[in-house]
Amino acid sequence: MEKLDTKSSLILGFSIFLGLSILGYLLSTSVIKYKEFDRTVIVKGLSEKEVEADIVLWPIRFSVIDNSLDGLNKKVENDTTEILSFLEINGIKKEEITINSPAIIDKMANEYSNQEVQVRYLANRTINIYSSNVKKVREITGKLFELSKKGILFKIDDYDSKIEYIYTKLNDIKPSMIEEATNNARSVALKFAEDSKSKLGKIKKASQGQFVITSRDKNTEYIKNVRIVSTVEYYLSD
Repeated sequence: MEKLDTKSSLILGFSIFLGLSILGYLLSTSVIKYKEFDRTVIVKGLSEKEVEADIVLWPIRFSVIDNSLDGLNKKVENDTTEILSFLEINGIKKEEITINSPAIIDKMANEYSNQEVQVRYLANRTINIYSSNVKKVREITGKLFELSKKGILFKIDDYDSKIEYIYTKLNDIKPSMIEEATNNARSVALKFAEDSKSKLGKIKKASQGQFVITSRDKNTEYIKNVRIVSTVEYYLSD
């Protein structure tokens, strides 16, 4: 009876050992196959395009000084009329113009100011141009200072008086740029697969970056550079 129990135990132990060995082999083989299948390469594809702005924002800011409010207001209205006439003559439409109320500063009202000011009142007014005719606006910006000969004091160094150019037709070029970025990414992946003696498989994962629009340079801000980078992960196989 004792011999039978010993023999049974040996058979059982050997069976368990054999089973574990087979299971271990199967698991190791599956992991290897999984890792082979999961070989990937991550690449980036770039697409860039230069476009011209289709909207221009032009704030025309000027200042007026006087010692009386009545005189100040008359000067503000006279300068406004001169500027509007100039814009109309040069082809700017009325619906493209917005006139802000003047901001008036009383230098005597400031308790920290020098009470012996030479001119008491200062007024700033901004006339805003919002136009899709970028070329025309660019042509007349340089002519505006002809009005300086009439005594109009323009402010050009302020941040609020900077001309802004905008590109609004991004949706028109998005599809072609995404396609170009994806194709460029695939070309890089194909080169990598070739160098590593592998075959390029299907896309595992892809992500589209954000479209970034910047001015080409500070001297030609009406020309915009549109940029997109796509990230694509491909499977590789032997």
